Amino acid sequence: MAKVITMGEIMLRLSTPGFSRFSQAQSFDVCYGGGEANVAVSLANYGHEAYFVSKLPKHEIGQAAVNSLRQYGVKTDFIARGGDRVGVYFLETGASMRASKVVYDRADSAIAQADIEDFDFDAIFKDADWFHWTGITPAISEKSAVVLEEALKAAKRNDVTVSVDLNFRKKLWTPEQAQKVMKNLMQYVDVCIGNEEDAEKCLGFKPGDTNVESGELELEGYKKIFKEMKEEFGFKILATTLRESISASENGWSALIYDGNEFYHSKHYNIKLVDRVGGGDSFSGGLIHGLLTRENFKAGLEYAVAASALKQTIPGDFNLVMEDEVEVLVQGDASGRVQR
Repeated sequence: MAKVITMGEIMLRLSTPGFSRFSQAQSFDVCYGGGEANVAVSLANYGHEAYFVSKLPKHEIGQAAVNSLRQYGVKTDFIARGGDRVGVYFLETGASMRASKVVYDRADSAIAQADIEDFDFDAIFKDADWFHWTGITPAISEKSAVVLEEALKAAKRNDVTVSVDLNFRKKLWTPEQAQKVMKNLMQYVDVCIGNEEDAEKCLGFKPGDTNVESGELELEGYKKIFKEMKEEFGFKILATTLRESISASENGWSALIYDGNEFYHSKHYNIKLVDRVGGGDSFSGGLIHGLLTRENFKAGLEYAVAASALKQTIPGDFNLVMEDEVEVLVQGDASGRVQR
């Protein structure tokens, strides 16, 4: 298995119990999560040597975040300790036609204040095979964007494959701010993952007639921008999830991939959602594993789609499925029968 590095922010997640609203909540359910941390957990579950790089306070909440990763086999050797805050986000889970809502409280978190001196990137990337990051990390602060670029330079010096999930977050920055930073960082990327909003807001590519709310997906629009993005940035692989939002409780789910020669659209799944947070991260983790271990990029995509479909039936940010469970779904068994 591979040595995979991810880098970003892990946050404390406070969720209203069940489907209650923020205004009803008398308590919150607690877990930890964040884009790159979620990917690291997936890859550790699949048997890879997965490292998460970040900065967290030395106090008990920072340690609890570290422990949440260690619990699932993620290596935390390269987490710098310092700063005062762990970022927090609040989640209200929607149902039927009522959408889920997220409120962030992450300003001045430890990773937002991190410096280049907090990390020895050449040591971190020694003998590494893969580095994954998301567009959330450079959006956190100007300092985190600078630190991330140093990490990307070190990854390239050490011949490490680099993947990005573009992950535009409008609560963190504007499209203009995103494009100024993200277009520059694409020079380091081999595998680009992103949905239609990410491609438009982060890189300025619009896929055309795609309406997620109505469930209408125009694949030709994706093919067009995938070709344009590959031509401009030289990506080796491009992939996107295709979510059809039937309601907050039911989604259609598939994905599209392009290797420079062939487009491939995956199998389609209908999901009764338990928790869609982390669905894209579980896709990224599944795709990295699939591209590292499967016979071709199409098989890698099918693994990623199945893994991420399963994640959305699990509460919390982390995808806690094993490889054999994903393989059962890849092979076509979606019956959900009790395993005895």
